This record gives sequence, C-alpha cells and structure tokens, in this order.
Amino acid sequence: MLNKYARAFFTRVLTPFAAFLIRRGVSPDAVTFIGTAGVVAGALVFFPRGEFFWGTIVITLFVFSDLVDGNMARQLGRSSRWGAFLDSTLDRVADGAIFGGLALWYAGSGDDNILCAVAIFCLASGQVVSYTKARGEAIGLPVAVNGLVERAERLVISLVAAGFAGLHKFGVPGIQILLPIALWIVAVGSAVTLVQRVVTVRRESAEADAATDSQAQESEAAQ
Repeated sequence: MLNKYARAFFTRVLTPFAAFLIRRGVSPDAVTFIGTAGVVAGALVFFPRGEFFWGTIVITLFVFSDLVDGNMARQLGRSSRWGAFLDSTLDRVADGAIFGGLALWYAGSGDDNILCAVAIFCLASGQVVSYTKARGEAIGLPVAVNGLVERAERLVISLVAAGFAGLHKFGVPGIQILLPIALWIVAVGSAVTLVQRVVTVRRESAEADAATDSQAQESEAAQ
C-alpha cells in the first residue's frame, strides 16, 4: 500500500527538487551514495546512544534520496540496470545500519538482550525477504506477491516509533514503549512476508516446471 500510494505522492512532491539537482550537474548515482551515507551515519551515530529522535530526523532527511535518484534518472532518460542494481544494493546497506543501530542500543545501554535479538531478526529477515524476490525473478519467475511488510512498511513503522520513542528524553513519559512494540510488529510481519514469498515461489516454480514438461511431451508427440 505504501509503495503504491505514498511513493507516487512523494515522487510528485520531490520532482522539482530532482530537477534542481539536475540543473546543478548532480548525478543520480551521487544522490544514491550521499543518501545512503546519511542514513548510515544517522543510524550508527545516534541510535546506539539512544538518541532516537535526532537519529530519526537525520535518517528521514536522507532516506528520501531513494525517490530523488530514481526521479532524476527518469527525467534524464538514464534509467539503467546499473542504477537499479546500485539503488537496491545500497538500500540493503541502509536497512542494515538502521536495525544494526537499534541492536547496538539494546546490546549496550538499552540492556535488553531479547530486543537486541528482535532487532537483529528484523535486520536479517528484511535482507532475506528482498533476496527471495530477487532470486525468484533471477530464475525467471514473476514472484507475483508483495507481502504483508515490505521495505517501505519496515522503515515507516520502525522510524516513526523510534522518533516518538526519542521524545522520552524531552520529558514525554512512557512513550519509549513504542519502539519495542514496533520492532515486534516488524519482526512478525517480516516473517509472514517471507513465508508468503517462499510459498509463492514454490507454487510458481511448480507451475513453470509443469508447463515445461507439458511442452516437452507435446514436442515428443509431434515428432
């Protein structure tokens, strides 16, 4: 849902900014690298210290580069396999930094091994969810399912919760509970999404194999 509606809305909003960067001679790849570096810095500098509010602000400012670089490429007519590969690869780096930063907090000053494990699971499952679709498509399957919690949902749920949890340092009582709740939601949702994609790939591969066998039998019969 977020990929379908929110992405389209923010793409329209960010189009003038993308055009401005193009006029200044900035390349889409440079925006991709800068955006990822900003997300990684925001996550690994602020989150392990429990500065969730400011970390979320920094990450949010840079995470929109994921929309800006693609917008720039379309305006320039330079959409390419390399750009798609780079964008997807660095997305995984950014996601790993976000959940890695949260895991570092709970492993250190946050002092909660269970939530540290949940954050690590969110990190790992997010990578595997992305891999299942990429691998399925690489072997020629459509992988015609999105799943319950994709990257957009993982980021929105986690960052919104982290941002609000950070208000605890500004004197808002009890609000820090939102982050553990969000991590559990993302963990469960990612597990469900992984199962959905694995089941879909299994079904599609069986259908593809059956179609191949049927064509082979028809070919033999024709001979």
